[in-house]
Amino acid sequence: MWRQLGSFSITDALLALIDITLVAYFFYRFFLIIRRTRAVQLINGLVIFFVALFLSERLNLAATHYLLQQITVILAVAIPVVFQPELRRALEHLGREPLIARPLFYPETDVSRVLEELLAAVERMARNKIGALIVLERRTGLEDIVETGIKIDGLVSTELLVNLFIEETPLHDGAVIIRGNRVLAAACFLPLSDSPNLEPEMGGRHRAGLGISEQTDALALIVSEETGSISLANAGKLIRNLDLDTLKEMLATLLKPERREGPFAFWQRGNNADG
Repeated sequence: MWRQLGSFSITDALLALIDITLVAYFFYRFFLIIRRTRAVQLINGLVIFFVALFLSERLNLAATHYLLQQITVILAVAIPVVFQPELRRALEHLGREPLIARPLFYPETDVSRVLEELLAAVERMARNKIGALIVLERRTGLEDIVETGIKIDGLVSTELLVNLFIEETPLHDGAVIIRGNRVLAAACFLPLSDSPNLEPEMGGRHRAGLGISEQTDALALIVSEETGSISLANAGKLIRNLDLDTLKEMLATLLKPERREGPFAFWQRGNNADG
């Protein structure tokens, strides 16, 4: 072993260090993604299962070991199904990395104008206790969500947003999806969060807003129909009882256009110039 260690060159040592660092970073990111989800309990169950499998072999428990081996074959098929939400979330996180995160042809948007119209609508709906659920698309595309509702493709305006959520109108029940400065669709269905940390009095709008923020990087604005309180869901977290000034500051930060110089930057600049 010492002779083998002595034959290691500096290049070999650096490659081994890089290899170990990459593996450690992978597990670190994996645990960040699954923390506070049901996957933690599932992993605990898998650890107990494989410990039992190991002990049954060591203790010569033939029948028990055979049974656990058969279950292992089933788990090879079941695990990807059980961990589907976590695997999807991991791939989405990978897709947001700087190399490929920003869409090449995503239109530039006047964020300040959109915020002005959006906040005016939220203020009016909160004052009149009009329930609302508004989703702001960021890097992760929401086309599959848009297809569940009624397409609109209208310019963001206070009047349009308020009218969409007036009670007993055809499109008031569901979520409005905004991309850039356009209202893409209304009456859209969102995935509901199954987080155990939600308070019992929270209704479907809060669960839906939190659910879309858990599965994508979108922002969800929720106006309570009962109290008129304003909430913001982002990255699987729900911030409640926001005032307009705080909400404006948070949205301005979260929606601030990003400038990233990547391998496709020259192509993006060329297309912008052509437009």
